Amino acid sequence: MNPIMQVQQDLLTRMDSIKNLSDMGPIKPAQLFESHVPQASFTTAFTDIIKAVDNQQHHAAALAAAVDSGKSDDLVGAMIESQKASVSFSALLQVRNKLTNAFEEIMRTPL
Repeated sequence: MNPIMQVQQDLLTRMDSIKNLSDMGPIKPAQLFESHVPQASFTTAFTDIIKAVDNQQHHAAALAAAVDSGKSDDLVGAMIESQKASVSFSALLQVRNKLTNAFEEIMRTPL
């Protein structure tokens, strides 16, 4: 079988599988599946955000290093990524400060 016929056969197979999915009936509401959704904790969410900010800073540093070494001439792109990383880090620090202040206020609350 030549490559074009193979691609056509693959596309027909995919179309049939999509058609079979559409014949299954309406989609079930989301609340039926809530028991299967893993509950994310605040710690994991905050850790994911910290990792995302860290990755953004590493990406910006890599672009700046590429411009400095002459491997890239996209100075504007490197500066934009650097500013995005800076804003992300500033926002993360503001959230951390708000959380720290809220915790301190809770600790000062008389029982």
